[in-house]
Amino acid sequence: MLKQKSFELDFAGRQLSVEVGKLAKQVNAACVVKYGETVVLATAVMSQDVRVGIDFFPLQIEVREKMYAAGKIKGSKFIKGEGRPTDTAILAGRMVDRGLRPLFNQAIRNEVQVVLTSLSYDKENSFDLLSITAASIALHISDIPWQGPLVGINVGRIGGEFVVNPTEIQKNQSDLNLVISVANNKVVMIDADGQEVSEDDLVKAIAFGLEQTRPLLAFIEKIRSEVGLVKQDANKLIEDSYAGLEIPLSEKQATWAEAKEFFIGKLDKYLFNRPIGTKRERKAAAQVVLDEFVWQLEEQVKHEEIIKYVKDNFEAYLEEVVAAAILEKSLRIDGRRLEQIRPLASEVSLLPRTHGSGLFSRGETQVLTTVTLGAPGEVMLQDEMTEDETKKRYMHFYNCPSYSFGETGPFRGAGRREIGHGALAEKALLPVLPAKEDFPYTIVTVSEVMGSNGSSSMASTCGSTLALMDAGVPLKKPVAGIAMGLASQGDKYKILTDLQDLEDGAGGMDFKVTGTKDGITAIQMDTKTAGLTLAICQATLAQAKAARLEILENMVKTIAQPRAELSQYAPRIIAIKIDPEKIGAVIGTGGKIINEIIEVCGVQVDIDDDGTVSITGVGDEGILKAKDWVEKLTKEVEVGEIYDGQVVRLMDFGAFVEILPGKDGLVHISEFSNERVDKITDVAKIGQPLKVKVIEIDSQGRINLSVKQADPNYKPIQRDYRDDHSRFKSGGPSRDRGFRNDRGGNRDRGEKRGFGFRKR
Repeated sequence: MLKQKSFELDFAGRQLSVEVGKLAKQVNAACVVKYGETVVLATAVMSQDVRVGIDFFPLQIEVREKMYAAGKIKGSKFIKGEGRPTDTAILAGRMVDRGLRPLFNQAIRNEVQVVLTSLSYDKENSFDLLSITAASIALHISDIPWQGPLVGINVGRIGGEFVVNPTEIQKNQSDLNLVISVANNKVVMIDADGQEVSEDDLVKAIAFGLEQTRPLLAFIEKIRSEVGLVKQDANKLIEDSYAGLEIPLSEKQATWAEAKEFFIGKLDKYLFNRPIGTKRERKAAAQVVLDEFVWQLEEQVKHEEIIKYVKDNFEAYLEEVVAAAILEKSLRIDGRRLEQIRPLASEVSLLPRTHGSGLFSRGETQVLTTVTLGAPGEVMLQDEMTEDETKKRYMHFYNCPSYSFGETGPFRGAGRREIGHGALAEKALLPVLPAKEDFPYTIVTVSEVMGSNGSSSMASTCGSTLALMDAGVPLKKPVAGIAMGLASQGDKYKILTDLQDLEDGAGGMDFKVTGTKDGITAIQMDTKTAGLTLAICQATLAQAKAARLEILENMVKTIAQPRAELSQYAPRIIAIKIDPEKIGAVIGTGGKIINEIIEVCGVQVDIDDDGTVSITGVGDEGILKAKDWVEKLTKEVEVGEIYDGQVVRLMDFGAFVEILPGKDGLVHISEFSNERVDKITDVAKIGQPLKVKVIEIDSQGRINLSVKQADPNYKPIQRDYRDDHSRFKSGGPSRDRGFRNDRGGNRDRGEKRGFGFRKR
């Protein structure tokens, strides 16, 4: 059990504190790590039991974002407790995993689980970044075999200057967001996005980050030296995993040594004597070699455990052979040069009713991406610990069914891999999307993987670009992506362009880079080595740029720029600005008015707090009708304007005419004609359309209208009131002209007048 102790380090202007031995005392190790007021609990547990029959190291990284950490209550009215992990938590877990996993002995079969729980989040210091270092500390001070320590660091760039661990506010000002995991002064993981950052600048940022990690690594070593437990023997754990079986490990290993001697003489004949272009063909050729040796074992009546051991290790051995051929002869299994991309193909407008579609192929990897455009109100609300119900207007979803690998399998919801690949392709396109003000649509891209053999996420990036341009989304520039690989042994290495199947073995890497012709927009890197040197990173980025430009050239031959017009099936949006104080007039009591507009016009109406009204619909008629309706609801009436109105109420002294929705004015009986009108019913009736002119808006906002003055041929009659005694009263207006008093004052507006009511 760990003794209770606290440690502190001033790092990047904030205090990093670590406390061990206080919480979660039954685990192999736990620590509470605090940075600013963001607090993470990291626990590490290794099972005593062995997972029998698996051919991989069973590591599980779980990130749990708790809403209470940010002082929030879950937004759903029906479910307030924490549910499944959010996409943000899943992406954070994958990022932590990519750094930790390479530092384990991959032959261990005891389950290891690292759980990272947010206890406090200050909205300034990143929880997921802190989780990398917290997980490393828990593992490093535990008795679990692990070749740490490892730290995570974030590098931003503001005004051309690099910033260590920028706050959330600073990230919004930064044109680069680079997260790296570092062990032994080597890069083990990269997760980055940027505004078309150059390769040279990114290398400088990585070098800066490497230098900044030195005090953190020393800090973790100090913690281990004072409280760390003695590590268990990894080799003994591996041996113990075979203890319950009939055949000892030593006998299986002896047979495996014989198998390798047999295979090495056969693989050149079946795999390297000619380029083999497809994964299925390579598997079939390798299967011939394996089956021949297994047949010999069966002839010798070898135990089934021995045969299984040979089968379980065969694919990893193939990867070793492929890597050795690359290192020693620069020979790839399909005959390509190290920097050569597989055959490329691009196509658009495959599907008649989608708003946009693109098909991208690179070798056997093939992705069909579609675009759907929607109203601004169809954005996705993010109710997460780190987000305060922000609205997400661009989404990319990635689907990779079993048939894309040429296999069978169940259909379930999106898993961690699907969520991660979709997020990477989404992040790649964000810097080139048009601003909401220029293109207010909600945009959903969906990538359906038709064939997977080497970085379908990068093919999804390319497919998204094709589909978005086909849909008429005004991208600033096209974006492409490429996955880079590595064959290495010790200090010897060779970098591969366009990684595929057997080339992703031990000593390798999966270094994905996306960008435009002018710079990088996203990076995701993981490795099966103890880490990459700065020189490898630099060479990889340079080689990836050449590949990216080649892919972009192929894509723009298919579609050079976004289409000028949207699909006929895509909705149209008209956006208008209204006075924010008049939003209530458009919505109406309980949403009555806006719902009426939506139903009558067959459109969707979305209103932002700044007064932006977006009207979305298919076909111009309904959109224009709704636009006119909203404009009338919010229009300011001015003297001199002429309206087509409708009579809504009759009084003895005139008619009230609605000139705009919810706005009416009075046409006094004297304003219908130059001729005397005795009864209002002689000239007006309820529902009658009238063209009227605004002749006055009084101090109380009441509108006075005229029918006769709306006539373009209207000419006022010149009267000599000295001779017209019947229409003239000394000291005041005539009866016909005194319509302020004849309107009945406030009474006719539904209010009391004086102490009583005028009798009729």
